[in-house]
Amino acid sequence: MGKVAKYLNQLTIGNVFDAPDVLEAYADDCSALRIKPKLVALPESTEDIRKVMRFCYQLAAKGIKIPVTVRGSGLDEMGADLGNGLVISTEKLNNLLEFDKRERLVRVQAGITLKELNTALSVNGLGIPIGGHDNETIGGLISNCPSDDYAGKYGGIMSYVERIEVVLPNGDILQTNHISAHAATKKAKEKTLEGGIYRKVLAILKDNGELIKKIQKNNTGSAGYPTIAQVKKGGTIDLATLFFGAQGTLGTISEVILRAVPVKLQAKRVVATFEDFDTAQKFLDLANSLKPKELNIYDIKITKIAEDSGKRLSEITKQKETGYVVFAKFDDKSKSCIRKIIGIKKVLPKSSQLIAESPKNEAKLDEFENSLLSFLNSTRAGERVPLVTDFYLPAENLAKFLEDLKVLEKSLRLDLALYGSYSASNYSLRPRFKVEDRDFKQKAVAFLRAGSYIINHEGGSITGGLPEGRVKALVTNGAMDKTEKELYATVKQIFDRHGIMNPGVKLGTDPRFTITHFRTTSSSKFVI
Repeated sequence: MGKVAKYLNQLTIGNVFDAPDVLEAYADDCSALRIKPKLVALPESTEDIRKVMRFCYQLAAKGIKIPVTVRGSGLDEMGADLGNGLVISTEKLNNLLEFDKRERLVRVQAGITLKELNTALSVNGLGIPIGGHDNETIGGLISNCPSDDYAGKYGGIMSYVERIEVVLPNGDILQTNHISAHAATKKAKEKTLEGGIYRKVLAILKDNGELIKKIQKNNTGSAGYPTIAQVKKGGTIDLATLFFGAQGTLGTISEVILRAVPVKLQAKRVVATFEDFDTAQKFLDLANSLKPKELNIYDIKITKIAEDSGKRLSEITKQKETGYVVFAKFDDKSKSCIRKIIGIKKVLPKSSQLIAESPKNEAKLDEFENSLLSFLNSTRAGERVPLVTDFYLPAENLAKFLEDLKVLEKSLRLDLALYGSYSASNYSLRPRFKVEDRDFKQKAVAFLRAGSYIINHEGGSITGGLPEGRVKALVTNGAMDKTEKELYATVKQIFDRHGIMNPGVKLGTDPRFTITHFRTTSSSKFVI
């Protein structure tokens, strides 16, 4: 064991490792990258995180920088939880600390997973309605602030977080809160690190009023720190918003207070298949007006590939080779919604197929819901590497985007089957790549750039559903407005003056480093 790991182990209750086999386990996530850290810390308390951060900060002040990356469950698809320095894993910080049943407030450690939290809350008929991966940590959800499948109706993680406790890069604690502008001004006069943060953030808001209005107006993506535009709402200030989508570049989230809501357990499903997108979109708009819990669209090629994996979906696809499948789930007045959906069946083209859930077809709809996983994990002709995923597209431009996609498909010789959430305007493309091929990196970057171009051309944003991390930053950093980038760099400097928090993520991405660390072997991880 090296001197640094040994010293940190003397400081903390948790463990710090530098053994090669442990480092290997934290060198991968769900992205196209592979980056091996030099140290891995598994803190067992907020105090452990503080001691580790204080050590790294003191070294950085002397000119010795150890990059710090915070990692939850390792599910990130853009490489934001990979680093070549010290990785802090929150996997042992997974406790539910307090629950106020009357106020429906729950205090948790950042490493608790969505499934663990919702399982505990379900005893009281409550939950956090997020349509993400069960094993995503609450800290990870805040750090990435993804547009999940339920976000169109329920708003996403930002709608349920009341307060955040953050360990700042120097080891100090920042506890966010909704406070009045007057209270924020008073706090800014305090001669503490927290006071300095409030003072500098208030100065940013005052000096960049027009730019912040512009960011707020055009806020369709999460590159940089666009949530600076949401720090001030009416007469209140809340610094918590800055940590949504920050991907661990401003501090380490240690604890969170969330407000749970009553959860409806019963939901009814509908699957509809269409030969053309125009008809599918009319159906989507009708279904969306009924406020579905979930409303997704899939290129029918996805279900065909799932069928090749053994899924029995012929009753749904009716052997169609081209077209789109729509999946809707209703948890409010579900019977009424289903009746309205069935009511339009007689005006649909005869080539269309509509299946409403009944006791007889429940298993078949379950099988369809799992078909996307079959598609994503179909690796017979290559791996479906996440590059152009979770992007925003306005509904009115989706048809034109699909036309652009046909051109791109031919020029890049890739199978570009679109899928995503129509209600949340969040879509993905996952073509096959052979990562072992010598030209993989070149093809991956070309696809990333071309995909980003047509998304922007149709009024979308490649970071609309998930921040840039390391991978998307290859295209977002160069495209970002100069004054906007300078503003975000100032935000970063306020919290992380020595630049030790995830320096290769978001604004700090080094294209050469990122491209060099594209994987050259297939991932053993199960695609989510």
